[in-house]
Amino acid sequence: MAKRNIVKIGDDILRKVCRTQLTFDEKLHQILDDMAETMYAADGVGLAAPQVGILRRYCIVDIGDGLVELINPVITEQSGTQTDDEGCLSIPNQSAPVTRPMKVTVRAQDRNGNNIVVSAEGLKARAFCHEIDHLDGVLYIDKVQKTV
Repeated sequence: MAKRNIVKIGDDILRKVCRTQLTFDEKLHQILDDMAETMYAADGVGLAAPQVGILRRYCIVDIGDGLVELINPVITEQSGTQTDDEGCLSIPNQSAPVTRPMKVTVRAQDRNGNNIVVSAEGLKARAFCHEIDHLDGVLYIDKVQKTV
């Protein structure tokens, strides 16, 4: 495993839509392992491929209950709402309130290409939404609650 550089706001890659991941091989496994090492070293709870300079549809999340890898994720169900401060490893030392679903169900693939369905609520649902947004070039600052 190797720690990778985290792309920071201002880099155009963070605003691009990622391509579908089609191959599930040792190269993908290595990148996922590197992303996990990078995320843990930065004290993050999630990391998406574009944040390490890769325009592919995969991300990882670990809110403290184990690593979840999501390849080609799609949110298939969502319910409720929650509003809380959110930050991002690509936008250091900042946070702001964002409203997200309280519960989500995500259809994705694992590192070997097997279909998986993962449900989450609370912080994990927030993290899934945040990381999946990255795959579409959306940052949390685009969703910050505006005050009048």
